Formats: sequence, structure tokens, C-alpha cells
Amino acid sequence: MADYKAPLRDIRFVLNEVFEADKLWQSLPGLDGAIDAETADAMLEEAGKITSQTIAPLNRSGDEEGAKWDNGVVTTPAGFKQAYSTYAEGGWVGLGGNPEFGGLGMPKTLGVQIEEMVYGANNSFALYPALTAGCCLALDAHGSEELKQAYLPNLYAGTWAGTMCLTEPHCGTDLGIIRTKAVPQADGSYAVTGTKIFITGGEHDLTENIIHLVLAKLPDAPAGPKGISLFLVPKFLVNADGSLGERNPVSCGSIEHKMGIKASATCVMNFDGAEGYLIGEVNKGLNAMFTMMNYERLSIGIQGIGCSEASYQSAVAYARDRIQSRAPTGAQQPEKAADPIIVHPDVRRMLLTIKAMTEGSRAFSTYVGSQLDISKYADDAEIKKKGEDLVALLTPVAKAFFTDVGLENCVHGQQVFGGHGYVREWGQEQLVRDVRIAQIYEGTNGIQALDLMGRKTVANNGAFVNVFIQEVRDFISENSDQALAEFVEPLAKAIDNLEELTGVVIDRSKTNANEIGAASVEYLHVFGYTAYAYMWARMAKAANARLNDDSDGFYQAKIGTGRFFVKRLLPRIHSLSESVRAGSESLYELDAAQF
Repeated sequence: MADYKAPLRDIRFVLNEVFEADKLWQSLPGLDGAIDAETADAMLEEAGKITSQTIAPLNRSGDEEGAKWDNGVVTTPAGFKQAYSTYAEGGWVGLGGNPEFGGLGMPKTLGVQIEEMVYGANNSFALYPALTAGCCLALDAHGSEELKQAYLPNLYAGTWAGTMCLTEPHCGTDLGIIRTKAVPQADGSYAVTGTKIFITGGEHDLTENIIHLVLAKLPDAPAGPKGISLFLVPKFLVNADGSLGERNPVSCGSIEHKMGIKASATCVMNFDGAEGYLIGEVNKGLNAMFTMMNYERLSIGIQGIGCSEASYQSAVAYARDRIQSRAPTGAQQPEKAADPIIVHPDVRRMLLTIKAMTEGSRAFSTYVGSQLDISKYADDAEIKKKGEDLVALLTPVAKAFFTDVGLENCVHGQQVFGGHGYVREWGQEQLVRDVRIAQIYEGTNGIQALDLMGRKTVANNGAFVNVFIQEVRDFISENSDQALAEFVEPLAKAIDNLEELTGVVIDRSKTNANEIGAASVEYLHVFGYTAYAYMWARMAKAANARLNDDSDGFYQAKIGTGRFFVKRLLPRIHSLSESVRAGSESLYELDAAQF
């Protein structure tokens, strides 16, 4: 298997040439002066080194060894602790953190590139800092000044780690029925009791303390999601001087034996009257938790991109080297017994599908990252509102589409290898196993689609979708010259289709509530392919401007890959759209006994 190399050239193309991130950062008051193109480039270079040279080499060995549980103690695979220390010392855990408490305060447009590299290098490793970053987001946004001062500096430094404790054995999506209780104590703390499952990084040996964010209910809380509060529960209590005190009654009952991400400890966590501290307001825990969800769901989506990139790198290397049969048009390398398999149309179809969808995903993640930056740092109310609306709309698309595409891409990469893709030493079967979870956690992709179709589209009569459609139409009108016609014209048809399809579902849902769920997954995929058509038009525009300075064919390859997307992948929207238009009736012809 080819060694993972951070795709820095492609990342710089998207960040600097397509989205001109430096101009965006300078235009946002909260970022101006905090980051510039030169600093960002140096950070990308360093991230490329640590992911390729330190983290990636632990990927297969970590999968083989896995996390180990012994009487409540969890040990990560050999090398993980040292690599995590190196990663933390570089400041990467606190990359996007609040500078007031030791974070680096970097924009999300840069952060998504770093996240992709870490996921591409080693999925299991990536999850430990990802969960810490999410914990920090919620704490920084909703915690008291006292809690932030006591916990954020060590979390950003990577000295302590963080978790999210939501799911319980009897409830996942329906958090309103959680049973974990938080009983108020005389000193203002709470005694937290309950069991949480599927807790990523709930216990491990990478840091000296682990800070759990736990959803729980007070004894007199109202029923349902309106009665949920959020609590900070440390593994070790923290003394007034910042030193670690006694062990809190928090324990890991077991770890899951999983299909993939085996070096990531997925824990059953037991809270037995553990001391916890309220974050935000009583009964407003979901509001606090969802502050981090846009960032976390984008991060998990990026897992799909990282796996796709790793799979592609290996598949291309193999396809160039493996010889089997002759090209349909005749021998391409007659001096060899056969031609490399990269000459065969089906192999090229698979490779180009991975390439086109991975590069489209990378551009879209950067685009969503830019909207997160705008919604956080812009001072113009109208611009900020547009960013917030687009973040709300696009987050479920990013999480679900990136990860659905990620699995498809990794399966294609495995298929390029034939039988060798099914055996362990080539690495492709691990990528298929690892990426599969990304469609499930942080809200299953079906739930993401329901969120997009229900809350983000039907509930506001398409207002958020119209914001996106208008931006795309503005781009189309500004780029109607013949040079981009092959990208802009299909994009215009795709955006018209999206608008019409949105109206169909909104109209039908007024008389049949089943229409929302029936349309949701296919609608999300139509949205995803349409959004990628927008990304490819923007990438083609940037590449076209540099064709006279294209000594290695990089920009021509971008345009060629974009053509493949438009001609071979974008047409998928037609069958998906027909499925949406077919309505919900056929889903309900059978009663439960007939399944």
C-alpha cells in the first residue's frame, strides 16, 4: 500500500486559488491580523509532515492491535501516546480554540484542511483530538468564566482530553428519553448518575485527565428534550490551584469490539454519583450541545474525505504498477508482458470517480468552513445572517454526503485492487471498515437527511435553500462566458432542478407528512451533486485562469476531472429526482407483517 502523503498541492489550490481564503480572513474583523496566507501555508506544511510521518505509520498497526480494556483501564496501541504528545505539543488540539484560554484561534477554512490530513492519515487517532475540540466549543460558548478558566487551557494544550456523552443503551436519536440524572448538591455541583454508551475516547492513556460533557436530567425536569441539561464531569476532580485531585466516580465498564476504527476506544461509561458542574442553563442542555454539532458533524464528514484521499493514493499507485491484459486500443507498453491496469476503461472510471468526488468534497468542506467563519466573525449583520443560514442548511449535507461518498470511494479503491483489496496488507479493506462508521455516528445519515428536508427546508418554506440557489445563480450570471460554458450550463440546469424539486416536496408535505421522510435521502444526494457542480464550476474557473502557467499539467487535470464529474456523475441527479417525485405511497403499501 502506498504511504499516505498529505495532498498539499490540492489543498492549497482550493484554499488559495478557488476560495482566496486570505482575502476572506482579512475581511472578517475577528480574524484580520490573526492569520495570513504565509502563516497558513507554513501550518499546512507542518501538518503535512506530522500526519504523513508520525500519525500515518501507526494506522495499520493501530488497527491490528486495537485499544485494550482491562478492569476499567484502557490502553491505546503502541506509539499512539507518543504521537499524541507530539501532536499536542504542536498546538494542533487547540487549533481553532479561543486565544483567551490558550487556543490558536485559527479559522475553520484552515481547520478543515488539517482535519482532512489527520483523518486521511489515521482515522482512529483523529477521533481523540476531534472530540476534545468539540468539547471545547461547547464549554467556550456556554460555560461559566470559572469553568473556562479551569478547563480550557489544559484541553487546548492536549494535556487533558474531552468527550461528548449523549447516547444511552435505550436511546440514540431520541435523547428526550435519557435516564441519566443530575441531583443538585449543597455546594452548587451536581451528582451525576447513569450509563452512557458509544463514548469515543471515554477512557484512554493519552492524557492525564478526561473531561466529559454529559447530558442528564434534574429530578424535576420536564419530560422530553426540553428537560435536558448539560454537565461537565471530570475523570479527576480539579483542585483550586489547578492540580488534579481525587478520582471522580466515573468508570469505563467496557469498550466495544467494532468493525473498524479499532484503535479508537468506544466506551461504556458509568457515572455513579460523579461530581459535575452545570454548563449553560438548566433544561437548555441540547442548545449548548448543538453549538458544537455544526463543527463536529462537519468534522465527521471530513472523515469521509480523508479516507477517500487515502484510498485514492493507494489505488492510483497500484493501477500504475499492476499489469494485466492489453489496452482495448492495443499495447501501450509492448516491452512488458501486459499493460498497467490504469489503461482499462473500468479502472479509469473508478479512479476518476474517487478523484472527482474527493476533490469536490474538499472544495465543499472549504466552502462550508468559510460560512462557519463568516457566521462567527463577520460584523455586517446581513452577511453574518447569510452565513448562519447556509451553515444550518449545508451542515447535514456535508456530514451525510461526504460520508456516503466516502464509503463509495473506498469501495471503488478496494475494487481497483481486485483480490488484493480484500486482504489486509494492502490497507484498502481497513479503509472500508473505518469509513463505514462515519455514516452512523454524529447522527445517522438518514437523520441528517431528515434534518435537511424537514427542519432546514420544509419548515421555513425553502428560505435557506433559496439563499444557496441565489448565490449559485449569481455565480452563473457572472460567469456566462464561453470558456466556462461546459460547467456553467449543466450547473444552471441542476440548480433549476433543485429549486423545482424543493417546491414539489414542500407542496406535498402540506397534506402528507410522510413525504418529508420519503424524499429526504434522495433529496440530500441531489443537493450534494448539485453543490459539487457549483464547486467544480468554481474550480474550473480558477484552473482555467492558470492554464498558461501549467508546466506539470496540474490545472488541465483539474479541468479534465471536472469534465468527468459533469458528464458522468452529475447526471445521477435525474434518477434521484425521479425517486423523490415518486412520492411516499409505495413505502406504505405493505403493513409491518408483510415485510
